[in-house]
Amino acid sequence: MQHPWTRYVAIGDSFTEGVGDPEPSLPNGWRGWPDRVAEELAKSSPGFAYANLAIRGRLLGQIMDEQIDAALEFEPDLVSISGGGNDLLRPGGDPDRVAEQFETAIERLSSRGATVVMFNGPDIDGTPVLRRIRGRVGIYNSNLNSLAHRHDAVVVDMWGAKELQAKPMWSNDRLHFSALGHHTIARLVLDALGVEHSLRPMKPEPLPAQSWTNARTDDIVWAREHLVPWVVRRIRGRSSGDTVSPRIPAPAPYPTVISGTDMPPEEEAQPNTPGERADRGDASGS
Repeated sequence: MQHPWTRYVAIGDSFTEGVGDPEPSLPNGWRGWPDRVAEELAKSSPGFAYANLAIRGRLLGQIMDEQIDAALEFEPDLVSISGGGNDLLRPGGDPDRVAEQFETAIERLSSRGATVVMFNGPDIDGTPVLRRIRGRVGIYNSNLNSLAHRHDAVVVDMWGAKELQAKPMWSNDRLHFSALGHHTIARLVLDALGVEHSLRPMKPEPLPAQSWTNARTDDIVWAREHLVPWVVRRIRGRSSGDTVSPRIPAPAPYPTVISGTDMPPEEEAQPNTPGERADRGDASGS
């Protein structure tokens, strides 16, 4: 079934940049749910164009200052925005204040008549580092649902997608989604838009049981490789996105112009086994 959109622009932070879903042949080395959505939308829309302006580590204010006007210059009829998570992770992050800021962003994006897609936050109760802000995310989500209703925005319900709580949905850094997670989110986006698509549900296989010793060893390795660098960047007021440019800075026909050739079939782009953790790359995305 053909959909009404011809030009899609994605803005946001590491979640939208695609961090955690590695693909060396693509810009910045990531694929991500927006690429997967664009691939599906392009199938039934000749000349469909797509840009991804998202940069890891961006606060909501930075997304608004750097990406909204740039996105609107491309005159998109479909825009997705996700932001505020990095704000909530900061000490004193106020979900009500961030939601007020987000509403301003939605007002600006919807002013030209584009369909606006937004996300509530996933339930992060089982995710180290992130679980400490679960209450803030819950309040933020309530605010987002209200403002989406006021502005007729499409909400992708990640909180309600309990499959995203499965460990294989997350990359090795435990901060970003894995390839399996991004695949699942792409399905949620297309379903929220009411678009028929070819992405099949993929359920991860149960992970093998670990001994207490092995589990603690994994935690130590994770803390050394991912948690400590993340904390140090926060202390120094730096972001992993300080030297990163937008992956796809202007709308272009998708996917052939981006990758040089058509993307491989969806099943070939997935991990070798459904339960395999798929993050092969740098996990510095927040």
